[in-house]
Amino acid sequence: MKKTWLLGFGFFSISIAWSLYNGFVPFFLDDFVASTALIGFLMTIDNYIALFLQPYIGQRSDRTNTRYGRRMPYLLIGIPLAAVFFALIPFHTSLLMLIIFMLCMNLSMAIFRSPTIALMPDITPESKRTKANGIINFMGGCGAILAFSVGSYLFHINESLPFLVVSSLFFLALWIVYKNIKENRDAISYTITTVQKFNYKKELNRPTLYLLAAIFFWFISIQGMEALFTLYGVNEFGLSKSASAFSLAFFSLTFVAAAIPCGLLGAKYGKKKMIIIGIIGLFIIFLLLNMINSVYLLWVLLLAGGMFWACININAYPLIVATGGKNSYGARTGLYYLVSSLAAITSPPAFGLLIDLFGFGILFYAAAASMLFALGCILKVEHSEEENQDIPLGT
Repeated sequence: MKKTWLLGFGFFSISIAWSLYNGFVPFFLDDFVASTALIGFLMTIDNYIALFLQPYIGQRSDRTNTRYGRRMPYLLIGIPLAAVFFALIPFHTSLLMLIIFMLCMNLSMAIFRSPTIALMPDITPESKRTKANGIINFMGGCGAILAFSVGSYLFHINESLPFLVVSSLFFLALWIVYKNIKENRDAISYTITTVQKFNYKKELNRPTLYLLAAIFFWFISIQGMEALFTLYGVNEFGLSKSASAFSLAFFSLTFVAAAIPCGLLGAKYGKKKMIIIGIIGLFIIFLLLNMINSVYLLWVLLLAGGMFWACININAYPLIVATGGKNSYGARTGLYYLVSSLAAITSPPAFGLLIDLFGFGILFYAAAASMLFALGCILKVEHSEEENQDIPLGT
């Protein structure tokens, strides 16, 4: 578990960067663009390239062998590049320059994101993966809280400050992971031979396909909500930009508090059961958010929503890994982020278009509807928790 906590710093840097990106970059775009739908599209245009890059790099890292390990070379290249371009974002002087910085930053993130997450099952026995995923998501949640709380304060002082601080944290996280995790020492069954290429026909079994569909729909809900929430808070609740971003910290707060418990509960009662509880809970929360006009009730519901999101998010990645073989962790990590990238491409512009047509009040109704689709898909996932012993499942 010590190695998992240390690996969590890699996920910490990813999470704090995305939280700041989703929270503050829409304000930069709002200076140049009037349409909410177009802002939503510009928030995702960079993901079109990452959409194809992340699965490829995840699969490629399965077959990489260097003296640094399978995954570490991608961290050593991607993290410094991401740090540089992330720091440059607030220093744009035109829409074109802003889009270029956004694109380069996201391409750099795509280089190391899948290999970073694939390190977890590499160094963790299957029976402990939900707990380990709870730990690294706890670290990620801490990053989100810092992004929306401390980041909001820094943004209020100077709009470039939170980006510069996070850029420095990227380098710190890389140093911690590099110094403490040695793949040829810490990885389970690490060998110097390359594994076979990912067999899509065999690995994309029925449980996997339904699970990927469920992942797509719940990320449609969450990513669409997060990408446009700060604008929602300003326009619907009359909050300031920093106060609107700060409100998302409440969602992250209970996610952090529930991350490790949800991992333990997933290991005890089943990952699929915890995911179903989380989906139903978030569906109810999103419906209730349409019925309030108090910022304090908003914060209370966001607190509850973070707990239910932990039920889903903590158990989803171990479940997608468990539905395949041990030589496909990197590729399955890539598929996981392929689906989430598809959701990131689809949801902000789609939700933005609905807002342009019906107003900001439609945001949480759309998020609730997407959760219903996710529920229908996850109920069709046939999976026995007892089978999870690094054995390929399903045919």
